[in-house]
Order: sequence, then structure tokens, then C-alpha cells
Amino acid sequence: MGEERRGLALGVAAYAMWGLFPLYWPLLEPAGAVEILAHRVAWSMLTMAVLIVATRRTTHLRRLFAVRRTRNLLAVASTVIAVNWGTYIWGVNHGHVVETSLGYFINPLVTVLMGVLILRETMRPLQWLAIATAASAVVLLTIDFGRPPWVALTLAFSFGTYGLAKKQANAGSVESLTFETMLLTPVAVGYIAYLTIIGEGHFATEGAGHALLLTGTGVITAVPLICFGAAAIRLPMVTLGLLQYLAPIIQFALGVWVLHEEMPAGRWIGFTLVWLALVIFTFEAAGHRRRQLRLAAESSAI
Repeated sequence: MGEERRGLALGVAAYAMWGLFPLYWPLLEPAGAVEILAHRVAWSMLTMAVLIVATRRTTHLRRLFAVRRTRNLLAVASTVIAVNWGTYIWGVNHGHVVETSLGYFINPLVTVLMGVLILRETMRPLQWLAIATAASAVVLLTIDFGRPPWVALTLAFSFGTYGLAKKQANAGSVESLTFETMLLTPVAVGYIAYLTIIGEGHFATEGAGHALLLTGTGVITAVPLICFGAAAIRLPMVTLGLLQYLAPIIQFALGVWVLHEEMPAGRWIGFTLVWLALVIFTFEAAGHRRRQLRLAAESSAI
């Protein structure tokens, strides 16, 4: 029980840190979203390299290079996580924090839908109802925004693709993220060098504090990941699944009540439909798990 409590604390810490990211990215301005992304990749690479050595997982990392299928899947993962990170940073720094929270609210539903479309998994009736409810919310929010909520959709589908690729790769979180950042680092460092050469880089022009904040992007990427990894091995999947909503809840609260983003009635209705879809989805998942455990117990008793 002590381990589960520790896992819960670590899980809450991980998702709370991810939820508070909208307070960090604006501190890095006047650097643009792509420059911030490049620094995040480069400093994450350095941070993950230190972690790999410290945790003695260099052998695990080398194994990723040995299997072509794993390399290809992690290459896909590195591409879509770059899209996800860049979109999120852009959204936060351009006043779309509420919309970024929508992306992570609908991500579990998108992940299930991708499982059906790509892996040919079968959805149960209540899961279809949750998907349909979320789809109606997206239509309503499209009308309210006057455009599709492309920031939210990009975040949801890129992170869903990332999760799918990582699941298929079946690699450890630390070494796989190290591999992904290794693939992205040459491009990131090249872009930082290019900005420096043309005089548009901001690493050395905004003072030591700003440079330290850019450097810190590596740490704030690694620390929640470590907490999440430690929580994942201590908590039931149902608990971990519920915790994932903590981050978008915090983001939504920051967007509405701290950053004072506009929330007209239509947007509230759209978000309410999304939350209803998540209630249906979570209720159905918990019920399905209970039925599976009961059947397993009955089978073992025979």
C-alpha cells in the first residue's frame, strides 16, 4: 500500500508539472516557438544522455539501434513528438491555452479511435457513444471558433500517433526518448546555429536568466517523465488513466482563470460535451476492467 501511495504522489507530480507548462513557455519569449522547440530538443538530449549514463541504461539504448523495426517506429515517434511539442509551445504563446487543454482532453478518445482504424481493434457500444459525443463537441467548437480547433486536433492526433508508435516499439521510456531526441538533435542544433549566424537567436541576447530558462527546457522535459515512469510501475492502469486528466484540467483552469482567455457560452457547451464523453469513456473502461477481473477470477477458481 505504501508503494501505491508513493506511485500516486509521483503520478500527481508528473501530471501537475505537465499541466503547469503554460506558465513556463511564455518566459522564453521573445524566442519563437520553433526556436524554443529546438532548444528543448537539444537540452533534452543532453539531460537524457546524463540520465542514460547515471541509470546505466546504455546497453538498453544500444539495443534500440540493433532492431530495424524499432528504429523506424521511434523515428516516427520522434517526428510526431516534435510536431506535438512545437504545436503546444506555439499554442500557449499565442493565447490558445484553453484549446491546448482540449487537445489533451480528447486525446484518450482519439487513441481509442486510432486503435480501431489502424490496429483493427473492436470498440464497445459505450466507447462509440463517447466518440460520437466528442465528435459533436468538436463540430460545435468549430462553429464557435469560426474554424476547426486545429491546435487541439493536432495535439490529440500527434500524441495519439506517438503513443501508438511507442506501444509498437515496446521500448523503455528513458532510452526511447533519448533515441528520439538523438534523431532530432542535429536538426535542432543546426537551426539554433543558423539563428545565431543571422543574428536572430535569443540564447545569448536576453541575459543569463533567459539563457538558464532555455537550458532548463531539458530538465522540465525529463523530470515529469521520470516521475511518470516511476508511477506507472506502482499504480493500476485505471488510476493512471484517471490521473491523465489532471494535466488538461490544470491547463484549462490556467487558460480561463489566470490567463483570462475568452470562453463564450458555445465554448462552455462544447467543453461540457467533451467532459461528458470522458465520463462515459472512463465509466465504461472501469466497468470493462471489473468484468475482466471477475471473469479471470472465475476461470482460475474452476
